[in-house]
Amino acid sequence: MGGQLSIDESVHVVIVGGGFGGIAAAQHLKHHGVPFMLIDILDAFHHNVAALRASVQPGFAKQTFIPYRETFGVNFLQGRVIRIDTETLTVVLDNGKEVRYSHLILCTGTSGDFPGKHNSVDTYQSAIQKYEDFVKLIQSANTVLVVGGGTTGVEMAAEIRTEFPNKKVILVHPREEVADPDLLPSVKEQAKQVLLEKGVELLLGQKVSNLDELEFNVCRSGMVVKTNKNEQVTTDLVICCTGNKINSEAYRSSLQSTCLAENGALKVNKHLQVEGFDNVYAVGDCANLNEPKLAYHAGLHAGVAATNIIQSLSGKALTSYNTGNVTMLIAMGKDAGVGQFNGCKLPRFFVTKAKSQSLLLWKSWREMGQKAPN
Repeated sequence: MGGQLSIDESVHVVIVGGGFGGIAAAQHLKHHGVPFMLIDILDAFHHNVAALRASVQPGFAKQTFIPYRETFGVNFLQGRVIRIDTETLTVVLDNGKEVRYSHLILCTGTSGDFPGKHNSVDTYQSAIQKYEDFVKLIQSANTVLVVGGGTTGVEMAAEIRTEFPNKKVILVHPREEVADPDLLPSVKEQAKQVLLEKGVELLLGQKVSNLDELEFNVCRSGMVVKTNKNEQVTTDLVICCTGNKINSEAYRSSLQSTCLAENGALKVNKHLQVEGFDNVYAVGDCANLNEPKLAYHAGLHAGVAATNIIQSLSGKALTSYNTGNVTMLIAMGKDAGVGQFNGCKLPRFFVTKAKSQSLLLWKSWREMGQKAPN
């Protein structure tokens, strides 16, 4: 368990954000016996790859939250980091608590609308209930309109029609192509065809023009949604799947603007060190790297950052990050999926088996060393 590494008592790594990158970094440091503190606004890891399934399937949400404390014990702290003091080497929480660090790994991810994201300070029991309540919302709606046809919107619309094939589901998207822009045109077309096969009505090349007037995640009959092409749709429920943004709240007021990209991501060197710092690393979505934002990549980043902290403690050369194989998979309900591997389209049956059926939940429970509930 890392006994071979002699660690000075001043060493204390703070990991801000307990998503895929955060838990991977924590496990790596734990394995090597490096003192650390993982801080997150939730008290459980949220396997948000499965968040949309939890939004439509009763009883599923409990499988998507894995308690931190059972895995990391006293090395976990729940709270929201609002500031980093690089002079005193402390992170400051919104309750005033300060945590000292010798090294810092920022894994703050992205923020966005519920149910795709859960970005509030909460207990996992309460978060699970929010998803169960959302299932009831969808159950009570006859017509559901999804705003945004990126990957989240595509998956949301497909999940609803898979679980509730008799509900009317409308997807509004400003581009003619759906899903992630980084996907092959043939894969985006395949995603569109799956939506049509499932009976999703598509309003493509159109923007919702009265977005500010709409209430999201509220079931009320007769809501009118207007588009810039003079289309008008009446719906019972509007779900917003647009505008995920880099979650920079923890550091944007503290770090120099020179190390921030326009979108709030952190500029990093080849070792994933934030520009201007040798003891601060950025991992996952908040690292300004030219590659798709994927859980898989966050895990790779975490391994590089944690390894480099250990290497620096040993006086060894730092390792560099190189983007590995790029696998992009879209789960479109438990019975369908599309995707690609290193620029080659994958068969639908493969994506369905590899991701859509299990949503890789087993992998997170195994990584956290816990057993999933039935």
